[in-house]
Amino acid sequence: MKLTQIESFHLRHEDPGISLFDGSYDDCVVRLTTDDGRTGIGEVESFAPAIQALIHGPDAHNHARGLAGVLLGRDPRDPALWDELYHACDYVGRRGLTMHALGALDLALWDLRAQAAGQPVHALLGGAKRDRLRAYGTIYPMGRTEAEVTRQVTDRLERLHLSAIKFAADPWWMDDVAHTTRLLKAARAVLGPDRGLIVDCALAYQTKEEGLLLYPAYREVGLLFLEAPLPLDDIEGHAAMSQFGIPLGVGDLGLTHVLEFIDAMDRGRAAICQPDITMVGGFTGIQKIAAAARARGKRVITHGYKTNITVAANLHFLAAHHDEELLEFSTSVSPLRWETTNEQLPVAADGFVRVPTGPGLGVTLNEAALKKFTRTALVSALHR
Repeated sequence: MKLTQIESFHLRHEDPGISLFDGSYDDCVVRLTTDDGRTGIGEVESFAPAIQALIHGPDAHNHARGLAGVLLGRDPRDPALWDELYHACDYVGRRGLTMHALGALDLALWDLRAQAAGQPVHALLGGAKRDRLRAYGTIYPMGRTEAEVTRQVTDRLERLHLSAIKFAADPWWMDDVAHTTRLLKAARAVLGPDRGLIVDCALAYQTKEEGLLLYPAYREVGLLFLEAPLPLDDIEGHAAMSQFGIPLGVGDLGLTHVLEFIDAMDRGRAAICQPDITMVGGFTGIQKIAAAARARGKRVITHGYKTNITVAANLHFLAAHHDEELLEFSTSVSPLRWETTNEQLPVAADGFVRVPTGPGLGVTLNEAALKKFTRTALVSALHR
């Protein structure tokens, strides 16, 4: 089995919601095709034109290569491919965008490997330890009144059956801390004592002193954890905030390499790593992060706010992960979120999502959606 064609698609849906912090209106999807007719797919939470350039661009020299040129003609089952892709970019830089491009390609490679083996991806990751994952979803923006927050939470629980809710913070939360506290308490009242509540600061606060102003409210409503509390470079600030009794989750807003997560755990004292599997080198990269976290007694709760390609990838990883963790289930209303794949991965009435059991990732591209939303498509092919 050899790779004969590599395609990348910049998908985009123009909508007023695209101005929000919601990556599911814009996507880069990759598709790898083999000489025996199989296709593997991946995607990445990134800047699509840059990913396409990294994949399809011509080699500058042997330390700055277009990634398609590394893969074409190769057997996707070759375990050396990830390292070869990684080393092909050492002149370009092996953080950030490069890891994003590796992530999209790696998902597609694992999809092909598992298909060739006639097994789901999680079987190749060591085997599933669970066949369902509890799902949580984000509400953004938060309603400004207790009635609106009550309506938002009730809708997500009744319509999507979520096991936990995450609110993305806004700077206005700091304008009236007492009012924000009442809003969070309204959410807790709907959730009851058994469903989780999470807050994603999403870089709304720039200093430890700002972030700590809401800690009494967070303690009162019993947060599961606080996500992205400060800019990622503020390692000292993270370490200081970790002393105040609420677990901190980091990584979804820019960490792309296992060494960055190790620094966040060791110096920043993060309790939870939140890698986006598409941004950290795919299944290969996230396994390195999971191993580092386990060695330190830390948790891994994956980020996922794209399409069902990412949802499926996270399900496979979390099914095989040593600890049971929550699955992030994107609640975006973008049609890319719901139409990119033929398959849906719904949350059941009990709040769980079933792990795919078919060969590969268990999801396939919806050709109609691909045609409808593609802004640019690039192809690299093996010419015989």
